[in-house]
Amino acid sequence: MTAMSVEKKVNGAPVASPEPRFDPRALAEAEAIRTRSAAEHEAIRIEAEGKAEAEKIKAGEEAERQRIANERARMRLEKEQADHQAQLAKKAAETAKSNAEKAKADKTAEEQDAREARQQAEQERSQRWWKWGARGIYAVGLIIAAPVQFLDFWDPHRKFLVAAPALLEGLALVLALGAAWAVAHRRDVMPYRIGIMFGAAIAATINMRGGMTNPAIGFNAGLIGAIASLGGPIVLMAYEHGIAQKADGIPSWRERRAAEKKAEEEEVARKAERAAKEEADAKAAADKAAREKTVTEEQERRDADRKSSHDDVWKVADALRSARGSQYVTEQIWGEAWFLVTGCKTVGIRAEIEAQSQAAQAHMRTVTGAPIFGELSLIESQKAPRAKRDPDAPDGRRNNGGTPPIRRAGDALPNSPLAKKQAALEQTTEKKD
Repeated sequence: MTAMSVEKKVNGAPVASPEPRFDPRALAEAEAIRTRSAAEHEAIRIEAEGKAEAEKIKAGEEAERQRIANERARMRLEKEQADHQAQLAKKAAETAKSNAEKAKADKTAEEQDAREARQQAEQERSQRWWKWGARGIYAVGLIIAAPVQFLDFWDPHRKFLVAAPALLEGLALVLALGAAWAVAHRRDVMPYRIGIMFGAAIAATINMRGGMTNPAIGFNAGLIGAIASLGGPIVLMAYEHGIAQKADGIPSWRERRAAEKKAEEEEVARKAERAAKEEADAKAAADKAAREKTVTEEQERRDADRKSSHDDVWKVADALRSARGSQYVTEQIWGEAWFLVTGCKTVGIRAEIEAQSQAAQAHMRTVTGAPIFGELSLIESQKAPRAKRDPDAPDGRRNNGGTPPIRRAGDALPNSPLAKKQAALEQTTEKKD
């Protein structure tokens, strides 16, 4: 029997005898160190790239933020400039409007002053003509009436009667002057007017009698003398009457008519305003009554619904309403009554509803937190495949008295694929018989 020679090869090359023993643990540790070093370097590289990218992103964000800030500042400046321009334009428009209104008011005032000046001049002119016209008529009447009376009173045996015309005509003249004095001093002018008419009537009667009885005068002269004796004082009295009304502030017929028309228009406007106000008040009262009716109906419906659905709470709420003197069961009273009866501050929630809700919430938490088994489970996909034991690997029980070591998950790192490949190559042997 010949001895079998065994030659071991590593990577196709023979190894010297005795063969050095393979230490897979040291190789795995080396591989782990290399892997960890590479991972650390990769992590450092990734961290550096991340920091660089973060700085770049930060710089970009800062630039974008600065751009946005500058854009906002530019927009704010443009807005302020636009507001300033608008304010200036508004002030200019207001100034132009104020100047236009002032010019218009000044023009209106000037026109009003001119109109008043023209009216005043016209009044003074008309008053002057009226004054001298009345006096002229009085003088003409005196010139006509005086000769008639001189002829009527002439008596060669009683020459003193020649002064009678001066007395009769002078009586009316003096009383007219007295009436003018009364108007100027704001005194009662009626007695003077009565005296003027009395004296003028006497003079006219005498002139008319003389014309009818004295052939030297004639009827025509007597009639015109009577008219002259009455007309002159009447015209002068009418003039003094107008002066007296103006001095006393008595409005003329035209002014009274204008005032009456204005009063009528104001009364019509007041009636229209009063009618509109009454209509608005009636509409407001109708709307208020409709709202109150709607609120009352809604309150009655709510009370009936609560009484039929929650009779126990309604009794307490009605007692609270009666004790507090309230007209209706308000929401506050109903909430307090619900809390007193059910112990829950949320209206509509009772103990059984709260218990059902709590149970449903607990069930939902259990369902959402429990693992998933069956076809939809993903647990198996997260586990690495269990490694098969190498039949040529050393038995670990030789170093501890034959008791298998207690292994726990995570005691050792999994073998590196490179170490597995190297171990497979070194453990390959060729046996020759």
